[in-house]
Amino acid sequence: MTFFEAVFQLDFLLYAFVGALLASVACGIVGSYVVVRRIGYMAGGIAHAVLGGMGLAYFLGQPPMSGALLSALAAALLISWVNHCASQQEDTIISALWAVGMATGILFIARTPGYNVDLMSYLFGNILMIAPQDLLFIALLDTAILALTLLLYRQLLLVCFDPEFAVIRGLRVSVLQTLLLCLIALTVVILIQIVGLILVIALLTLPAATARLFVTSLSGMMILATLIGSIATVAGLALSFHFDLPAGALTALLCGSLYLLSMLIRRP
Repeated sequence: MTFFEAVFQLDFLLYAFVGALLASVACGIVGSYVVVRRIGYMAGGIAHAVLGGMGLAYFLGQPPMSGALLSALAAALLISWVNHCASQQEDTIISALWAVGMATGILFIARTPGYNVDLMSYLFGNILMIAPQDLLFIALLDTAILALTLLLYRQLLLVCFDPEFAVIRGLRVSVLQTLLLCLIALTVVILIQIVGLILVIALLTLPAATARLFVTSLSGMMILATLIGSIATVAGLALSFHFDLPAGALTALLCGSLYLLSMLIRRP
């Protein structure tokens, strides 16, 4: 049985396939902002702080993804405040948030009775565990990200490329930057189920970084990054199916390989 034959015969594989495509939309759009603004370390801080919220939610018997969403948004707001009010200590505070979030999550995991296989899959990624309700959740987050991007495209474009000029034009740069971090937080929540917290930065940045080598406009970068992310996630899932290897790790490896290959192709 080939991979695409299996997709239409096995429900869990179909859910994983659809989830991979939905996640690629968010990673293509928001990842482009991350690459252009060079704030990958902020995205990393948000991603690793999420584990604390997931562990707490799991400990309280609540859905881990609800804890992930709340903690991601809280981390985004905290990083935004640090960025505007304590910029000289920004790296240190983000590193502390990164470590404390991970440590808190691990402690709650340790205190939760039973073997937490589901939570471990969020840490390392297990796309095959996506359920229909997860697809609805990802689709709603995708819709929110797409709507905000379409509504504020010009403003966010100006903030990304020339924040000083945006201030002169009267834009509320601090508010827009906070909104951008919140979009990153939403995207991190989506990607957790695809590649896990450990590899989330790869899918968030590498497709967009690859697209940037071939296009000059932000909109073109978003479209191409979405396409590259779709290819990498589906290919990772197919290789996982045929060779019985972790899909998240394969996806991240493919993203990295495509980026390195593109750099060689575009080398002057």
